[in-house]
Amino acid sequence: MVWTPLHAKIHRTIRSRHLFERNQRLLIAVSGGQDSLCLIKLLLDLQLKWGWYLGIAHCDHRWRSDSEANANHVENLAKTWGISFYLETANKPINSEAAARNWRYQALSAIAKANNYQYIVTGHTKSDRAETLLYNLIRGTGADGLQALTWQRPLSTGIVLVRPLLEITRIQTEQFCQEFKLPIWEDSTNQDLQYARNRIRQELTPYLRENFNPQVESALAQTAELLQAEVEYLEKAAQQLREKAMETGIGDEEDSLTLLPLRLNRRVLQKAPLALQRRVMRQVLQQILTDAPSFEHIEKLTALIIAPNRSQTDPFPGGAIAQVQGDWICLK
Repeated sequence: MVWTPLHAKIHRTIRSRHLFERNQRLLIAVSGGQDSLCLIKLLLDLQLKWGWYLGIAHCDHRWRSDSEANANHVENLAKTWGISFYLETANKPINSEAAARNWRYQALSAIAKANNYQYIVTGHTKSDRAETLLYNLIRGTGADGLQALTWQRPLSTGIVLVRPLLEITRIQTEQFCQEFKLPIWEDSTNQDLQYARNRIRQELTPYLRENFNPQVESALAQTAELLQAEVEYLEKAAQQLREKAMETGIGDEEDSLTLLPLRLNRRVLQKAPLALQRRVMRQVLQQILTDAPSFEHIEKLTALIIAPNRSQTDPFPGGAIAQVQGDWICLK
C-alpha cells in the first residue's frame, strides 16, 4: 500500500476527532464519483490499522438514463475489493434535491439497521461545506444553517452519520483518484445548472476565488467549523434555560415538551439574551410542530416574553396557540 499525505491526514483526523472506534462496522455511501471513491480507497487502506468491517451502499435515484449502469459499476468495484454491497433503487425518479437527500438518508439508515452497521460514512468535502454555507446564506438562515455540514451527527438510534473528508477539497480528491487510477463515474447531473448547488459550484465559487479570495473554500469551511462549536454551546445553554423556565410549570404529567398545554416562565426568560430566548422558543416549537419552525414562528413566540398580559399569537401550524397569562407563556 502506498501511504500518501492524504492517508496520514485522514488517519489523524479520525483519531483526533474520535470519528470512529476500532473494530466497528462502517457503511460507506459510494456514488461512484471522485469524492466517494477517494473516501472508500482511504478507508480500505486504513482498515488494517483500525480493524473495521466495511460495506458499500449505493442509492439509485433513477435521475439519469445511465443510473443502472452507474449502480453496476459501483457493485463491480465492491466485488473487486471484496466488500459487501447494498443497493437501494427509488420506486420512481426523484427530481428534487431535498427529496432526494431525505430519501437517500432514509435508505442508508434502513440498510445500516438491517445489517448492523454503526456508522454511515459519506464523502462530503471542504468544498461541499463551503458550498452549503453559501447555499444556506443565500436562502436565509441562522448560525445553525451556516454550519450544517458537521463532522458527525446521529441519524437514528445507534447509527451515526460521519463525514471524514471535511478538511479535504474536491481538487485533492480528484488528484488522489488520478494518482491511484480509480475509475470515476462522471455524473452528468453535476453539470446541470438548473440545480442551485451546481451553479454555486461552477459559477459562484470560481468567481469568488478569482475576484475575492483564492482560498475562499478554506475560508468558508473554517467559518463553518467555528460556527459548529458556537452552535453546540448555544444549544446547550438554551436547553438549560428552557428547563429552568419550565421548572415551576403545571405538574409532572405535563413536563414533556411533546404534550400540550405547557408553560414557560417569562421572568426567567426576560433575564436572558435575545439569542438564547430565540433558541428556547425554537426548541419548544421543534417539539410541537411537524415541520421546522420558521423565523416568523420563532419571532412571534419570542415577542410574548415582554408582551402585555393576555396577548396571544395566531395559531401555529397544527392549531397550537400561545398566550400570556401573568408571568407565564402558555401553549395550548
